[in-house]
Amino acid sequence: MAISSETGSPGDLCIYKDAEELARAGAQLFVDEAATAIRAGGRFRVALSGGSTPRRVYELLATPAFSRRVDWTQVDLFWGDERYVPADAQDSNYRMTAQALLDPIRVPPTSVHRVPTELSPPEAAAGAYEAEIRKVFRESVSVPQFDLIYLGLGTNGHTASLFPHSPWLHEKSRLVFADLVAEVNAWRISMSLPLLNHGRTVAFLIEGEQKAQVLHDVLLGPRDPERLPAQLISPQGTLLWLVDAAAAALVPRAGERRSA
Repeated sequence: MAISSETGSPGDLCIYKDAEELARAGAQLFVDEAATAIRAGGRFRVALSGGSTPRRVYELLATPAFSRRVDWTQVDLFWGDERYVPADAQDSNYRMTAQALLDPIRVPPTSVHRVPTELSPPEAAAGAYEAEIRKVFRESVSVPQFDLIYLGLGTNGHTASLFPHSPWLHEKSRLVFADLVAEVNAWRISMSLPLLNHGRTVAFLIEGEQKAQVLHDVLLGPRDPERLPAQLISPQGTLLWLVDAAAAALVPRAGERRSA
């Protein structure tokens, strides 16, 4: 289902019957995009997301059915955002990914580029991560282009760590920022909109009935990006909304393209 609305959040909406089918689609997307990128330029650069839905995607990628179809020596793994906690903390996005994917298939350490949350203060960690991104891409362009970026959608409309009413919604030059998010009373380190919106393929992974209202509001409601930052995701490349039927419950179904 193609979306083109006044929200500024166009893209292709793919609805899957349940969370497992959604996760399989997310894993297949990784494999397909990796093959295309490696064939075209020799490397596949992806920004991962945290959360329960991506975790299942990573678990599937670690199975032979998917992992054997990726040349992991030619992959660069980054994270779209991270909590400012130690890498081995329970709520670290890196730790979750390591458990689900990196450790089971022994992804080469040279392919893994985590946010250096051991640096202090948080702004130093953000600056070091931006420098790492530029070093890996080795490009003179002001904004590098990831081949694939996974994103989630919070019930409050945030994505990555771009929260409602954050001053970072207006950032134009930095690739990475550190923000003390009042809503969660914690520091977050996140890729900025200029970097996210430069992605070749950007894919939201959204599941569950608790996301139905916010998905409807982001896609079909009035444009209000200060309240719904996900509306600001409008990449130069392809934008995909991969959602399960429960999350899509409030989205009109007439003429939709269903995937199952």
